[in-house]
Amino acid sequence: MGSSTDRLLVLLLSSSLFALALGFHRGGGAEEEVRVIAMATLGAPRDVESSQNSAETEDLARFAVEEHNKKESALLEFARVVKAKEQVVAGTLHHLTLEAIDAGKKKLYEAKVWVKPWLNHKELQEFKQAGGGESVGFTSADLGCKRGGHEPGWKAIPTHDPVVQDAANHAVKAIQDRSNSLAAYVLLEIQHAKAEVIDGFAKFDLLLKLRRGQKEEKFRVEVHKNLEGTFLLNQMQQEH
Repeated sequence: MGSSTDRLLVLLLSSSLFALALGFHRGGGAEEEVRVIAMATLGAPRDVESSQNSAETEDLARFAVEEHNKKESALLEFARVVKAKEQVVAGTLHHLTLEAIDAGKKKLYEAKVWVKPWLNHKELQEFKQAGGGESVGFTSADLGCKRGGHEPGWKAIPTHDPVVQDAANHAVKAIQDRSNSLAAYVLLEIQHAKAEVIDGFAKFDLLLKLRRGQKEEKFRVEVHKNLEGTFLLNQMQQEH
C-alpha cells in the first residue's frame, strides 16, 4: 500500500481504538483500563524512510528534547535524528533515536513520542540515553566500528541510512561546486553504498545517479567523515 493509504488506515484504526477506550470510560471502567486499551498495540514498530516526513520527524525529536529539558531541568541541545520508527497505537507512537549535545559532547538518546492527531496532542512517553552512550558522530551506516572489535575492510551498508544520505548530499554539493555548469545537479538515487571505518574516521564509497538539466549522470565518490561529523569529498569519478 502507498503511504497515503497507510496513513488513512492508521487514522481509522486509531479513531476506532480511541472510541473503544472512551466507551469503557463512560461505562464506568477504571482509568487504568482506558489507558491499557488506548495504548494497545495494533502493529509492531516499523522503520520510517529517511525521506518520509523528515521535517515532521525532526520536529518530534526537537519536541522530545525540549520536554525532557523541562522535566529534568536539563540543557540538552538537539543535533539530529539518527533513526525513526512508527508504531500504530491509539494514534502513533514514534520511536526515535536522536543525537543531542550534553555539555559539549554528542550523545545518543532514545525517545518515544505519542501523537494523537485528532486531539492535536503529543506527549513524551520516554526519554533515555541509548545503550551506546556517547556518540562519536557515527550511526548504523558506519558499521558500528567506533571502537575495535570489528573486521576491517569495506562492507555494504543500507543506502537509506541517514549518514549515507548526508554523505551523498555533501558529494552532490561538492560536485556542483567543482562544475562549470549553470544547471544544478539533483540526486536521483544512491545505487550502491559501502563503508569502512579506519584511523578515527569513516569512509563511504557511493555510486550516485544524478540529473543535470535533462541529462542523467552517474558518479562514483568516496566521502570521508571525521569524529566531529565533518564530511569531505575525497575522490570522484564519472561513470560511463
